[in-house]
Formats: sequence, C-alpha cells, structure tokens
Amino acid sequence: MNMVQLPALLGTWRRFGALGPVYEITAAGTALDDGDQMMRIRVLESGEEVDYKLSDILDDPKER
Repeated sequence: MNMVQLPALLGTWRRFGALGPVYEITAAGTALDDGDQMMRIRVLESGEEVDYKLSDILDDPKER
C-alpha cells in the first residue's frame, strides 16, 4: 500500500462505493500488522462513528 499523508485525509468526505452513504474521515487509528491502518469515520446519514480500514477508504470515491 502506498503511504498516504493521513493528516490530509482528516476532515475529507468519501462515499461507500458509487452510490453508498457519505462519510467523513475524523481520526487516524491503530496501525495493523498487515501494514494497513484503521481510521475513524462518521457516517453522515446516521451519525454513527466506526473504524474503517484505510485501504478500503482509498478504494472509495471522494465526495464532492
């Protein structure tokens, strides 16, 4: 996985897939043994805050 500037991702918005709910990246979490990283996100529709893998975030489209 390419190293991403994590601070640049904080406060940005993405969408789960092409048509899924929008979420905001709110915080960096723990590094994983496989080289991935957990990130904290907030789902716009529900307000729910969950952990989500950075590799999955990078696969999701940016929200405009």
